[in-house]
Amino acid sequence: QVQVVESGGGLVQTGGSLRLSCAASGSTSSASYIGWFRQAPGKQREFVASITQSGSITYADSVKGRFTISRDNVKNAADLQMNSLKPGDTAAYYCDVYLNGRHNWGQGTQVTVSS
Repeated sequence: QVQVVESGGGLVQTGGSLRLSCAASGSTSSASYIGWFRQAPGKQREFVASITQSGSITYADSVKGRFTISRDNVKNAADLQMNSLKPGDTAAYYCDVYLNGRHNWGQGTQVTVSS
């Protein structure tokens, strides 16, 4: 089974930065896709950023220019560098690793941006 673990969340002031990490284990294959999603209380989960095995990157409009996603194809790990954080970025952040024909989700890491 594939296990996904996120880390790096915390409390930060508006304008601050955090770096989230996503690590998948339990597979020798390379993930074809790793994505970051977030969910605030009472709201639906929304897409944040993704990166494919070939390096194709997609960002949500709300984070373009502020967030940067990167990955290690061999390690099946991905980071999300978050700069210029806003209160609207407050959410639980989840990593989605597509491996072995399945979406594998982590438990999430909380990001709270104070005003």
